[in-house]
Amino acid sequence: DRRINFGCTDISKSRVAEVFEVAFGYPLALDPERHVGEAVEKGEANGAHDGRIVQCPTRPRAGRVYQRLVDNVDAGEVVDLRTPFVGGRPVVVFVKRRPVGDRFANANSSIRLARPQHVFTAREVAALSAFAAAMRLDWGGLDVLRDRRTGRLYVVDVNKTDMQPLALPWLDKLRATHRLGRALRDLISCPETDQ
Repeated sequence: DRRINFGCTDISKSRVAEVFEVAFGYPLALDPERHVGEAVEKGEANGAHDGRIVQCPTRPRAGRVYQRLVDNVDAGEVVDLRTPFVGGRPVVVFVKRRPVGDRFANANSSIRLARPQHVFTAREVAALSAFAAAMRLDWGGLDVLRDRRTGRLYVVDVNKTDMQPLALPWLDKLRATHRLGRALRDLISCPETDQ
């Protein structure tokens, strides 16, 4: 009897930022009263797409978290690396692009399928895997951003109910389904171990 994501009980933005800093060694969260410059303000809830850019220093609002503004802009579009994880490893990467003005929206202008090893270094995969293990995420999607200026990765969200993006081309949907299905089969057929 395999229990998927049974131990993954907190995917709030503050928890994600806390685990991220331990796994990667640098912070995502910031203090809006001490930071100078732009920052992202968003709610704790998953999937709300309620982020907005604010100018700091500013007084924090109740129920909101504050994170660094990652420069993931390329040719006028933001680039998100949605990375489904199964059994502690990345299976595929959905490279999602949309206009900068729609940074926090859920509609994309284009999506392409990529292999994790073509997007991340081995060291980055190890850090992402450590993050997923600390979150106790057996299966789900990580929203990963790469800062254009520093090259650093930032995990900004964890999704326990992962699904393929609607705009993914048909053949890529088939390829992604095959890879994810095989990874899920392997996860379910392996004996459960304590994390």
